[in-house]
Amino acid sequence: MAKKDAELKTDLKKLKEKIQRLRKKVKKSAKAEVPVVKKPIPVSPLAPKDGFPALPRIAGVEFAAIAAGVRYAGRTDVMLARLAPGTALAGAFTRSSTRAACILDCQAKLQKASESQDGAAIVVNSGNANAFTGKAGQTSVNAVTEGVAKALGLPASRVLSSSTGVIGEPLPHDRIVEKLPELTAALDDGAIELAARAIMTTDTFPKGASAEVEGEGGTIHIAGIAKGSGMIAPDMATMLVYVFTDASISAKALQKMVSRQVDDTFNAITVDSDTSTSDALIVAATGMSDAAPITDMRGKVARAFESALRDVMMNLAHQVVKDGEGATKFVEVRVTGATDAADAHKVAMSIANSPLVKTAIAGQDANWGRIVAAIGKSGARADRDLIAIRFGHFLVAEKGWRAPDYSEEAASEYMKNQELVIHVDLGLGKAAKSVWTCDLTHRYIDINADYRS
Repeated sequence: MAKKDAELKTDLKKLKEKIQRLRKKVKKSAKAEVPVVKKPIPVSPLAPKDGFPALPRIAGVEFAAIAAGVRYAGRTDVMLARLAPGTALAGAFTRSSTRAACILDCQAKLQKASESQDGAAIVVNSGNANAFTGKAGQTSVNAVTEGVAKALGLPASRVLSSSTGVIGEPLPHDRIVEKLPELTAALDDGAIELAARAIMTTDTFPKGASAEVEGEGGTIHIAGIAKGSGMIAPDMATMLVYVFTDASISAKALQKMVSRQVDDTFNAITVDSDTSTSDALIVAATGMSDAAPITDMRGKVARAFESALRDVMMNLAHQVVKDGEGATKFVEVRVTGATDAADAHKVAMSIANSPLVKTAIAGQDANWGRIVAAIGKSGARADRDLIAIRFGHFLVAEKGWRAPDYSEEAASEYMKNQELVIHVDLGLGKAAKSVWTCDLTHRYIDINADYRS
């Protein structure tokens, strides 16, 4: 009898263990199949007061966006842009050594097929970065880009993809692929705002900007969208940016312009000094404007076009900083009088990335001593007795000491503004650099502590 009781106890224990394993399996399966619902984030106080701008329709570009449940239930998270045959493509990407599979794929494709008479497409998902996912990352990229290529009748080499969101989790690409019929059926040349919303992660508002240029025989239009809020630092930033134009220009010329302008725009912003695995800037020129092709790169139209392209890039870059996670202040750090551009950049970024500077700004504290410390640690050449520091137009320090007319009251009052300028003149040369940053608040911690939950 005792033996039977022991056997029954053993069997019962095994049964309980089996039930426990099954419960864990069901729980894990349910978690994988049912995306979590993410609570909305309060809109940044620095967001454009008039909301998303009215962007021009770019001839040769159509957009669509859907909710595929990549990570969150009921949230629009995939966007598609279809581009006309002959569209020229250019780009700039993160130089992170752990960049995502989609970045590597885009770089390879642009080297081979940036200019073609075929059509093209850009497909983007949010919620999952498809980064640090091993060989499965490229498998997912292939599944999505080949699915789009088949749905639109394009070569897969002309389909570029981007992913943004959580790192280290396999992309559930089947959820995207099965939505492609619905996505392609929804393509519309007026749906750019929907596309801008679909690529958001911790962003609190969609970002858009536009410009127009008078070409020879017609107007050239430019419209761009972006996402980005945290993990923002030069070398691109945790951002995705897509700029579309109807200009007729070669891919080679377009790439030169993009490369020239990226350092003073997207590589001159920082929210938290962290570089992403997934930064991408893609510029597409459909060639469908009535204006004559841009062929003379030194000509008036080419220069005006590049200037307008820079304006759109700068506008979007600034919006990314204004949507910095938890940001309440938009700050330009302006450095002049450096011996060379490299030193100007070092000092500007040292100040812009300093947690002590950023928290002082958040507290509306005119603590110019933290600026002094940031200059000193930058590694750039500096002479204490030649440095001048200003908050806005208020001179706070010069000649190695506090300025004679310095007013703590006036400086503190200035720090209450939403938009600030910190100006450092090193007094050593003629090189200058401006970068843009934001303050560091407790809200940044709240957002990132809760990012994966």
